[in-house]
Amino acid sequence: MLRADVSPSRALPTHQQAEALQLVTPDGVRRPDPEYDPWIADVDDEQLEALYEDMVVVRRFDTEAVALQRQGQLGLWPPLLGQEAAQIGSARALRSDDFVFSSYRENGVAYCRGAQPTDLMRVWRGTALAGWDPRAIGMATPQVMIGSQTLHATGYALGCVKDGVDSVAVAYFGDGATSKGDVHEAMVFAATFHAPVIFFCQNNQWAISEPVGLQAQRPIADRAAGYGIPGIRVDGNDVLAVMAATRSALDRARRGDGPTFIEAVTYRMGPHTTSDDPTRYVDPQDKASWAAKDPVVRLERLLHARDALSEERTSQIKEKAEAFAAEMRSGCYGLPVPEPLSVFEDVFVEPTPALERQRSQYAAYLAMYDEEA
Repeated sequence: MLRADVSPSRALPTHQQAEALQLVTPDGVRRPDPEYDPWIADVDDEQLEALYEDMVVVRRFDTEAVALQRQGQLGLWPPLLGQEAAQIGSARALRSDDFVFSSYRENGVAYCRGAQPTDLMRVWRGTALAGWDPRAIGMATPQVMIGSQTLHATGYALGCVKDGVDSVAVAYFGDGATSKGDVHEAMVFAATFHAPVIFFCQNNQWAISEPVGLQAQRPIADRAAGYGIPGIRVDGNDVLAVMAATRSALDRARRGDGPTFIEAVTYRMGPHTTSDDPTRYVDPQDKASWAAKDPVVRLERLLHARDALSEERTSQIKEKAEAFAAEMRSGCYGLPVPEPLSVFEDVFVEPTPALERQRSQYAAYLAMYDEEA
């Protein structure tokens, strides 16, 4: 199992410039780094293989979800193709008592936290307001409102301090969210009160159809210094580099030294969501250059170079990925239509008078149709 408590150093990260931290090249060559190598010193071939398995499974079910939406079984789906390393590398660094606050695209993180195949379908099929019980897997209901989860993460992190525990909150968001006021306010608050929170920005180069260069004139990680927060810019297609950076940030937070900002530089290989047509604005040559940095192929090359991935194991991983996708599809088909009044459940810990009044009025409205029948 991958350890989530590695603490080889207490030095602050120095990768805060335009050059991103990289431990594995696109060709699968391991690059030594004296500062970050200790953070992944325990990651042996077996654990590398496990990370590879995660990425293969996540890519497969993501493809299946896109197909389900195209076939009219889902209302929408936000693909994560190309961002597997950023999500898997960071999520596998977390402990079970850490808590994730994400946007709508972190289905790879949800998989690592324990979300089941059918859980990933519920919201996008329109049968539930949340796909899973946040308390059961340590991951909040994903936010569609851009950037608001950073505030939730900061508040939760401060709660951890009040409770006297060393759990850490992690907020996932995209490059576009960094132009939102909520993110700014969360970082100011987190820095002021040394909240044990990680701001994990997946810079996938696009805010829907707007390129990142439109709102970021410098590397996004450079902004962290203005808040007094250490910033790490990491190759988001390098699962080892992402894990090392995340472990470093987690250690800092657990020590009581406050937040860290991580910019994982990656690329959204598909549409923003299945309602988007990226061919209208993406340069094919730009996309091709990023395809050559594919995170799954990169790790596969490293494993082959170390003679650590057999044909038999590759087949087993593929079978697991296919099985997960098949279970996700069957689970999607089997989701029951929810009772209309269930929309009022789990809105608050305790129902408020206003909520009860709304429920009563809606129940009376529905009863009108029962009388007509």
